[in-house]
Amino acid sequence: MEKNILDNYKSFGKNAPIPSSPRTPHSVTFSDDTLDQHPKHHNQYIIENLDDDDISSQAQVSEDIDQFTNDLSQIHDKSLGPTQIPDSIETLSKIIESRIAKYSSGDNNKVFGKMTEEDSFFLEAVKRISKLANALSDFSSNTNTNPSLNRTSVVLQHAMAFLEEEFRSLLEDSVENLQQFCKFLSFNSKNQKEYSDRVIQRELDPGETDDYSAYSPEVVIKMNRIASTMISAGYDTECCQVYSLSRRIAIRNQMKKLEFEKLNIDDAVKMPWESLETEIWRWIKVVKNCAEIIFPGEKKLVELVFSDHPVICNSLFSNLARAVVILLLDFAEATAMAKRSAEKLFKFLDMYEALQSLGKAIGSGESCSDEIAATANRIGESAASNFCELENSIKSDSARTPVHGGAVHPLTRYVMNYLEYSCEYKDTLEKIFEKHTGGAEKQTIPPMSNTPPLLSPNTAEKESESPHNFDTIASTTPFSVQVITVMDLLDSNLETKSSLYRDPALRYVFLMNNGRYILQKVKGSNEIRQVMGDNWCRRRSTVVRQYHKNYQRETWYKLIQCLNQEGLQVNGKVNKSLLKERFKVFTTTFDEIHRMQSAWVVSDDQLKSEIRISISAVVIPAYRSFLGRFKQYLDSGKQAEKYIKYQPEDIETLIDDLFEGNTTSMARRRT
Repeated sequence: MEKNILDNYKSFGKNAPIPSSPRTPHSVTFSDDTLDQHPKHHNQYIIENLDDDDISSQAQVSEDIDQFTNDLSQIHDKSLGPTQIPDSIETLSKIIESRIAKYSSGDNNKVFGKMTEEDSFFLEAVKRISKLANALSDFSSNTNTNPSLNRTSVVLQHAMAFLEEEFRSLLEDSVENLQQFCKFLSFNSKNQKEYSDRVIQRELDPGETDDYSAYSPEVVIKMNRIASTMISAGYDTECCQVYSLSRRIAIRNQMKKLEFEKLNIDDAVKMPWESLETEIWRWIKVVKNCAEIIFPGEKKLVELVFSDHPVICNSLFSNLARAVVILLLDFAEATAMAKRSAEKLFKFLDMYEALQSLGKAIGSGESCSDEIAATANRIGESAASNFCELENSIKSDSARTPVHGGAVHPLTRYVMNYLEYSCEYKDTLEKIFEKHTGGAEKQTIPPMSNTPPLLSPNTAEKESESPHNFDTIASTTPFSVQVITVMDLLDSNLETKSSLYRDPALRYVFLMNNGRYILQKVKGSNEIRQVMGDNWCRRRSTVVRQYHKNYQRETWYKLIQCLNQEGLQVNGKVNKSLLKERFKVFTTTFDEIHRMQSAWVVSDDQLKSEIRISISAVVIPAYRSFLGRFKQYLDSGKQAEKYIKYQPEDIETLIDDLFEGNTTSMARRRT
């Protein structure tokens, strides 16, 4: 009796012979006697001589295993178990073992990972035998299935050990070969299997490299397939451990390249600021690197390798990020304990901004995002305290030595440069002060004193308005309130310092110098000008002009009084004696002014030019008019020269010597 081989396979519980190649078509029939007389068609022979690269054999074995696994799932009474165990289980087991042996032989032509059809079949075979082992485990009490269960379990363990080692090798070998991964990251897709072959064929620019990570598209695809196989086989723990350990080492090596090492909190607290500042610089560099390169790279890599398992992907990235973040936050917490000082503000602002970028890179859904936010809050609080130390610095600056020549005071330069630099962090400081002062609506606006700042209480211009009234600034935000508070403190301090000058004229030169410097600093910086506003600038300009007028009145109007014509003529005749005295007093007064004010300082060239022009506009016309009218009444010759020492041109030339900071008077010039 003849039977079709497929019928024979079905009737004998799938123990029928397996066609070994396409040359043995399914339609070939054998009699029972033929089967007995031709051992080469028996299962044992096929098992022992099966070529594991034979595609037809592989397909048939796979089909048999899938069918048997499906049949097992249909058996409801697990105590009974299958009556027959197909020999294809042993066949598949030997195929897998044979393939592992080839991969492990060291033959370069048989290296795993070329992603050929052989490799694809191997991975699918491992998944298949994993499903089978899982199905057989439901019949563990059945003695008929135990040998097959033991066999498949052993093969599966060997396969997993091999894949685990391959996975580790791919992860570790590529870490030292930094190239191409960055460009691969830009090739995004939700389903990696759909684009894997296209990615492999993409032409990558060898000149495009990245300082972080190293995985080529081919390597990432290999890792993805290995990970999927291991996870489907229930070896997700082993797979994740290998991945996590390797990537932690890679991140640690990257941080070492950035010269960052874990710093003990106690050491950080005790460290001198100069040394801690260097450590902060390194820390900021590492945090920015993590935010801009490491974490985005790690997130993309884990998404590609574990694209089929989003839960595992998120867990791996979260754990990797958390390990790094905790290390970084420990240092930040220690730094937040440092003693407050105005000079430390900008390092704290840089740290705050770095933590903000780190939080964005991590994402709000991660477990460590709240810890980042809490640490950033403490750094922000320290920054706010350091800024407020500027106020204390101004209040405590009670130096009793006036600046030479009424020049710009060092405190003015320091405060304005500080504010200018602070305003470059305006948006950050607004957030910090909003949080740590309760918002602009809760700000306490300091009361204005009855005496306007920057104006001497001895002047007749007491009614002049202060440039720092809060209605002059652009907007009353938390940060702008802090800036105006500092400005008012500086103005009050400068007014106190102006009283150190005995000469009222020099007092106004000092106030004019400092007021002009403040104004120019605000105008020269878009950031600080946005805070102060145009109304403030106009008010400040008005105040500086008033100082200029006060200076003119204290110095040059008094000089012009020496040219007073009152009393020079009596009954139509000129009193020569009194005229000579007037010329003499004028010359002596001018010489004294020139001697003193040549040593005074006006550092702003434009202001200096404006003052000189205004002096000439007041003095030269008055002197020329007086000289032209009364010179004729003096005897000619030496007697006239004795009293008239300067021509108007000489006066104008000497005025150009003023405010140069000269400690000795210039030689007198005569025509």
